[in-house]
Amino acid sequence: MKLIDELYELYRNKLTGDEEDIDMLAFAFLEEMNREDLLSMIRDMENQELYDLMGLYLIESLKGKFASENYGQRRNPIIHHRNIH
Repeated sequence: MKLIDELYELYRNKLTGDEEDIDMLAFAFLEEMNREDLLSMIRDMENQELYDLMGLYLIESLKGKFASENYGQRRNPIIHHRNIH
């Protein structure tokens, strides 16, 4: 995506590239954008970019949802009863 290339070129020598820097850069960028700006960018995306975007959104949102409900910790184990007689 052109935007990613531009942001990378602009900040590659100014940031370390660790997760904290990338989060800060992404949130700073989003603060400057309004809904129409974002929708315009989405309209300009190629199909694969749109699928990638939605895929990441779905994955991260589902991870957050499951984590917020402690899904793995509150599940009851399935007990299978077998008649051995």
